[in-house]
Amino acid sequence: MPLAPPSARIAPLLAPISSLPGIGTRHASMLGKISGGKRVIDLLFTLPEKLIDRRQLMTIAEGRKLLAGDILTSHVRVTGIRRPTRSSQPTILTTRDSTGTLEITFFQKGRLYLPPEGAEILVSGKVGHYHDRLILSRPDHIMAWEKKENFPWLEPVWPLTAGLFPSTVRRAIRTAMSLIPSDLPEWLDPPLVKQRDWPDFATALGLMHSPESLPADKDPTPVLERARARLAADEVLADQLCLGLARMQARTRTGRPLKGDGSLRRTLLERFGHTPTPAQQRVMAEIAADMERPAPMMRLLQGDVGAGKTLVAMMAMLQAVEAGTQAAFMAPTEILAQQHASTFEALCPVPFIFLSGSVKGKARRIALAKLADGHAKIAIGTHALFQDGVTFADLGLAVIDEQHRFGVEQRMRLASKGHSTDLLVMTATPIPRTLQLTEWGEMGVSRLDSKPAGRQPIHTTVHNMGKLDDIFAGIKRALDQGKQIFWVCPLIEESETQSTAAAEERWAELTKRFGPIIGLAHGRQDIDTRQNALTAFQKGQTRLLVATTVIEVGVDIPNATIMVIEQAERFGLAQLHQLRGRVGRGAQKSFCLLLHSEGTSFTAQRRLHLLRDTEDGFLIADEDFRIRGGGDLTGNRQSGLPGFRLADPTRLSLLLTAMRQDSQRELTRDPDLQSPRGLALQDLLHLFDRATPGRLLASG
Repeated sequence: MPLAPPSARIAPLLAPISSLPGIGTRHASMLGKISGGKRVIDLLFTLPEKLIDRRQLMTIAEGRKLLAGDILTSHVRVTGIRRPTRSSQPTILTTRDSTGTLEITFFQKGRLYLPPEGAEILVSGKVGHYHDRLILSRPDHIMAWEKKENFPWLEPVWPLTAGLFPSTVRRAIRTAMSLIPSDLPEWLDPPLVKQRDWPDFATALGLMHSPESLPADKDPTPVLERARARLAADEVLADQLCLGLARMQARTRTGRPLKGDGSLRRTLLERFGHTPTPAQQRVMAEIAADMERPAPMMRLLQGDVGAGKTLVAMMAMLQAVEAGTQAAFMAPTEILAQQHASTFEALCPVPFIFLSGSVKGKARRIALAKLADGHAKIAIGTHALFQDGVTFADLGLAVIDEQHRFGVEQRMRLASKGHSTDLLVMTATPIPRTLQLTEWGEMGVSRLDSKPAGRQPIHTTVHNMGKLDDIFAGIKRALDQGKQIFWVCPLIEESETQSTAAAEERWAELTKRFGPIIGLAHGRQDIDTRQNALTAFQKGQTRLLVATTVIEVGVDIPNATIMVIEQAERFGLAQLHQLRGRVGRGAQKSFCLLLHSEGTSFTAQRRLHLLRDTEDGFLIADEDFRIRGGGDLTGNRQSGLPGFRLADPTRLSLLLTAMRQDSQRELTRDPDLQSPRGLALQDLLHLFDRATPGRLLASG
């Protein structure tokens, strides 16, 4: 069911930020950067990062007890003004109250009120101490005392970017708020709103952006929590409604059964030479049965690192070939695609072509011709597979590896190369159960929950960077024993603002210590240089590889048994688990050393200890989601799991069941969303950019 265009009442909210009066192209671009979108409503969904509470008036004597950097808000009288003689000098106000003297210094006087001598003022900012003087340098606010009703007692702090000032954000937000229609209907279930004591949508946004309207003598936290919960419910309901519409559309799609005779799959298993694990056998059966149905398959295959997803994918692709169609396998990087091609070369009983950005000229023309005439039954490659000019004779199955690295539209473009193409997306990053119900709610889910026999557990330990000399000594012993080692650094090069280990610096130091057996691989190298570094390490020509997260997925070097991750607290848990999975791929005992900076918080160390204590990727994923948030689940933005705009993980978990049930009930009663509430829900979908559920589907 295609949704109607946005109603006229919300059209101003869907307009570009540049349409706001007084906001030019330059500021609109900056506001778009902090909001992650180009629409007015995207700006309104950019909630303050924190509130500064200036409601406690203090005397100067009380201010002396504050620590440097604490906020002081005080009612004082100006007793002296020292104006600058040069532009590089500050204006200095001497002020007093009955308890002492406060010195206020600031530059750019035109941006702050400059009171006359003798005036009573309200001033607020971060305090400092110089000898026995209390100083307020660069105050946030100076206001005449008689205008105190306009003072920002509760001040929201929005994210900023270079050249963007809080006053500009505040002005744009206030203008945008004025565009919310007064007759906006309620789209949430009224009994739920009443039960939770939630404000309406516009009031909730107003409270979050303008908390100064709240009573100064009451704790604002309960009111703001209810406002935030209301907005989170709106977002989760929009997401679940979009997925519900996608499921309805999926049930109406016609497909074709892909049922083979099993001959190619038997040959593959003979060449493989090992019995698949019980989990692999179960998942293979689930996928085979799904492909044999007349409706197009949409299935998520998730399995922990080393669980054997590639074999499962090959079995599904050969089933498609047995049924007389073609299959495509798309990987996010050329390195990973080439590794898969090597696996297919050894095991696959039918011809295939490889296609990536580096395949050019005659080789590319030959590959494209084989795809178009059906001679090539299988294609392996990168995003080059869905580019214009790539034609399949009859694409029956598209397999997407490491799905989170592709946007929804990219996945759909590959699937659209065929007619009613089956879609199998795979991930080695275990997806939290909450996300399974949100992002993948319209798909079947298969889960590989065990590893092939012979895989050794990885012994994980946590160390302070202060013990680096001991780590170096252990590395030397391992190298002397012929072992191979990964050393992962979080950044490529030193920045001026962060004291962090750089891959190039660490490579230089380790080369100095251990000689020319150290390799280097990072994302700023050209692909040939990086591939040569990985190949040299794979062949044992180098014994220790210093790298960034380019090795996070797809690097398979069974002889590597030690993984060192420097400044591990800077990584997400799921990413650390992925990196750890680069070792433990052979029969030897493997180790992972998590090094954290001195002074790392207790909470950060606790996260690392969780990784130390378990190899259960699904448990780790759930904890990582709780800490870091989810993803832009139905949109195009893909950057790991970048997070719901308004629903934090804890709130998402609490709201998901209620919003899922509500959306299901409403779609059962009103599948076309034409009732009064249905029309309001259409507004909701447009506001949260969930109005195109069809983009979730691999419709050919």
